[in-house]
Amino acid sequence: MPSPTPSRIAQSLEALASWRASLDRHVVQLGRALQEQDLLDDADTASLAALRDRLSAETLTVAFVAEFSRGKSELINAIFFADAGGRVLPATPGRTTMCPVELRYEREMAPQLMLLPIETRLRGLALAELRPRPEHWHVVPLDPAEPQTLVQALTAVTRTQRVSVQQATALGFWDESQPDDNPPQGADGSVEVPAWRHAVINYPHPLLQRGLVIIDTPGLNAIGAEPELTLGLLPSAHAVVFVLAADTGVSKSDLTIWREHLSQTSLERFVVLNKIDALFDPLLTPDQVQAQIEHQREGAALTLGVPLSRVFALSARDALTARLEGHAAGLVASRLPALEEALAADLLPHRQELLVHSVVGVVEQLRHGASRRLTDRRRQQAEQLLELRGLRGKSATKLRMMIERVDNEVADFERCMSRLAALRAVQAKILRTLLALLSSDVLRTEVAAMHSSLGSRPFILGGRGVFETLMKRLGAALDNAAHQAEEMRQMLEASFVQLNTEFGFAFALGPVPSLHSFRGEIELIEQSYGRYLGFSQAWRMAAPGFAEQFRRMLLSKLRVVFENAAGELEMWSKAAQGQVEMQLRERRKSFSRRRDALKRVQAAAGGLELRIAEVQAQDDHLRQLQGRLDAIAADAIANARDMAWEADDSAVAPRVAAVRNAA
Repeated sequence: MPSPTPSRIAQSLEALASWRASLDRHVVQLGRALQEQDLLDDADTASLAALRDRLSAETLTVAFVAEFSRGKSELINAIFFADAGGRVLPATPGRTTMCPVELRYEREMAPQLMLLPIETRLRGLALAELRPRPEHWHVVPLDPAEPQTLVQALTAVTRTQRVSVQQATALGFWDESQPDDNPPQGADGSVEVPAWRHAVINYPHPLLQRGLVIIDTPGLNAIGAEPELTLGLLPSAHAVVFVLAADTGVSKSDLTIWREHLSQTSLERFVVLNKIDALFDPLLTPDQVQAQIEHQREGAALTLGVPLSRVFALSARDALTARLEGHAAGLVASRLPALEEALAADLLPHRQELLVHSVVGVVEQLRHGASRRLTDRRRQQAEQLLELRGLRGKSATKLRMMIERVDNEVADFERCMSRLAALRAVQAKILRTLLALLSSDVLRTEVAAMHSSLGSRPFILGGRGVFETLMKRLGAALDNAAHQAEEMRQMLEASFVQLNTEFGFAFALGPVPSLHSFRGEIELIEQSYGRYLGFSQAWRMAAPGFAEQFRRMLLSKLRVVFENAAGELEMWSKAAQGQVEMQLRERRKSFSRRRDALKRVQAAAGGLELRIAEVQAQDDHLRQLQGRLDAIAADAIANARDMAWEADDSAVAPRVAAVRNAA
């Protein structure tokens, strides 16, 4: 059997991974060069480490959402896993995926399938709290040398169990107020529910190793029962692929999923009309069949309110077969490549664009910092060289006077230390006040105030207004923190100007990190979570455990936003303090070198010219070092801006060029 033809998105992910690896090598080279010359402070080291972590851990998360029997798992197999030689995810008639399934790869974990029992819902713990607690998971080891073990292990996600209506109600799968959504009862009155709440597959598949994360979701009933999925996993995905059946179009349950869980315009949404092979009719001409397909596309786009260009009609089954058989014409006929082109064109350039800006920003920060330090060293070398040349033909008395002058400068320098200590104390005080505004204590207090406002009423009654008040107060806390940071900047800038003027330092202050993006995240959280506080979602919020998980997840999401904002401001403050410490260290070294040079000249005849030559050589070395570091930094930036993969689609090329120009 011929080798399966890789998908366009698979090829692009491979190229993107190679580009990230190449870029990481350039960043390592720059960091090593700076480290060898003692040109990195603690803040620079932290920025460098964070950038390398992002380059190695960057992920692309694609979530596939559909009601059952839409061919969603088959679509995932066709796009990503044809190289396995067969189906990886179970894709048989009827229900297959019964719980959310994450496919990813983390090197620190062994290849394994982790299954979370459905009964954990009764404990009121969110999925985020259960992830790091292995005692709650059922683990199935996987052998990468035997790909079939993955296929066999994944059949576990199809498992179900029969429970009483009371148990189904407690688990969130039965609601008397929503009879149309309840599963059918058996003869004994029991109902079928999934055996697992969540599944995570950690497997070294080439695409997963390159940062792809796939989320395969179950149908409407299971989606609505798991707040972690609707409030956490789906909103955080980089793209959501919504799969419909081509013969039915947008059904009632499809529309419910879309309106309740995918209506956020912030999501990158793609709509797939799968199983177009079911529309082929021997009694119709190919043009008539094509007209039916286009009619279904237009109807789906109109109903869901998305551009027609984001609606793709295809046959996942035919695409997988063609890819496995290496049948290029069959793959084109399946119409899958159009979706793959769109995923690659719309998602990957944007992810790369974000990385480009991050890399360029950090490299420029490191280069500017190193340049300032080298300039300061060269200035001190120039002063010493001028001083030494002035000693030519001078007497021993003159040498003693020069040594005394250095000692006086050292004394003046030590006197400025008290001012620097006072500056650090004021800076630390403002920073403590600033970080207190973004602390977990503030979040807990604000959320507690929300609960207090609700009183003894159910969470849903009056919840929207109280929730909006909470979001406004948290936004105000971010604004207040930004104001405090600006006050710190003004204080530091004024102090730096005075110290530079009086003592010849070269302190420079970068701009305060903007908190605008964190305000945007607060707004997205308000949009995502606020949808569940209306009367249309009252039945869901009233489900056992849902409201408590809602509160836990809300607090967790808000904590991440505030911690990240506090981390950026703290890093900026440390960078300002770090350059002070480094320049103080450099100044002490300069005084020591000057005094030692004068002592050697005083002790040995002919030592003056030798020392002048040494200082001149050191200055030449610093000049060459500056050029070498500039070249390494420029090479890293050029590599970042050079897209490693080009899109053949003419509609994508302008975007690629725009990213290059904007970076």
